[in-house]
Amino acid sequence: MVWKPHVTVAAIIEHGGQFLLVEEDIDGQPQFNQPAGHLEDNEDLLCAVRREVFEETGWQFEPEYLVAIQLWRKQPDGPSFVRFCFGGHCHSFDASHTLDTGIIATHWLTAADIKAQQLVLRSPLVLISIEQFLQDQRHPLSLLQAYLEPIT
Repeated sequence: MVWKPHVTVAAIIEHGGQFLLVEEDIDGQPQFNQPAGHLEDNEDLLCAVRREVFEETGWQFEPEYLVAIQLWRKQPDGPSFVRFCFGGHCHSFDASHTLDTGIIATHWLTAADIKAQQLVLRSPLVLISIEQFLQDQRHPLSLLQAYLEPIT
């Protein structure tokens, strides 16, 4: 069997000491996550994170830097995820936007609030990423390069 990790993107969005998180329904249980999702066919990572943030929150997101590239697997026999975590800012909120399927609500929470919700975070990467962000971990977007042939 060929090992194929899932490629995902996530956004750290901070404003006034609070972070934008989504509350998701995961198997009937509410969990908190950064706006995040899977890379789609013929999409680069920056387009993917912009799309996911809008779909899940109604905000337009502009990535400014890379916080981390993370490899995570919850269980030894479970799927693996390669997660590209971006930092940036939001602009232009669309209040009429219907949130993506499975998203219950969006929340602006402090780092302390997020730490207090540790048991209902989608993965440990949520808090790890916030801590990396707070430690000013920043990498230039120029590290990322995409060479996608157009679909004909």
